[in-house]
Amino acid sequence: MSTPAEDTVEVDLGGRTVTVPRGGLFDRYRMDTPLDEVADDPRVPGVDFFRELPKTQVESPIGPTRTPNFYYSMSSARLTMLAPSSAIRKRLPDQLSPLEIAPGLGVASLMLFRYDVCDIDFYTEAAVGVAVRPARNGGRRTALADVIAALGDDHLHTYVLSLPVNTEIAQVRGHDGYGFPKWVTDLDVDIDDARTSARIANSDGGIDLEFSARTPKQKTHASGEKVSTLTSYTQRDGAWHSTLNQTNVLRSGGARFPSGLDLTLGTGRLSDDLRSLKPIRTIQFDVNTSAQAALHMPVPFSVR
Repeated sequence: MSTPAEDTVEVDLGGRTVTVPRGGLFDRYRMDTPLDEVADDPRVPGVDFFRELPKTQVESPIGPTRTPNFYYSMSSARLTMLAPSSAIRKRLPDQLSPLEIAPGLGVASLMLFRYDVCDIDFYTEAAVGVAVRPARNGGRRTALADVIAALGDDHLHTYVLSLPVNTEIAQVRGHDGYGFPKWVTDLDVDIDDARTSARIANSDGGIDLEFSARTPKQKTHASGEKVSTLTSYTQRDGAWHSTLNQTNVLRSGGARFPSGLDLTLGTGRLSDDLRSLKPIRTIQFDVNTSAQAALHMPVPFSVR
């Protein structure tokens, strides 16, 4: 979704110039949005979750910034698929061997996100990633057992292959600041109680990936009752980092071995990455029709 040029302003992020909505949260507050003002937005279900997560000022490749990045109103979906571990290993960097999955089957995922209200304004994104063992895991379980346990505990560890977004600020912050493989494209994500759908365009304006499915029945959770975490491993400036994302789930539902999914792989980076993992079967479809999140800046991490 693009914004008319006359409704944008230019801002500097570590020497990169990007446009953001004029009068939007980033234009006015530069990552330090007053919670009481956000609470007045009818799209925001509350701000209690964020009052327990104070922001701090840090230096980063995108200049001084406040962290975490707060997502006050969002929705998301995740397709969890079994895939041959041999295909997954081919996509993991050599340096990630300590996180490498065991022979047999591993887990790949397609994730969709819609951020209606956040510190860097509205945007959407999609991701293809692979589940990895928690770093420095010394247990004897297989990687698949680790992932199944993590799904139950709502604490996943992942390496992301693709992460397209639809705004410049999300791309620069995600790529330069976090080390994620982000690029800008036309990307629509719509999630409600009835249906979950997405369309990601390729560089020629055609279809990279399309998805549509009936949204699983949703259950309401009190704020703070169901908080999931996702740790992602990325490389930035030649060094490895881990990034923590905490999600306050407010309405969610899932389906094991779901049917009726309409997934179309077209021509583009996202579909190519998903194909390369050779997914065998979708084992779970999870949707959060209402959630909030805190995305922390990455911290250095040794994978050796």
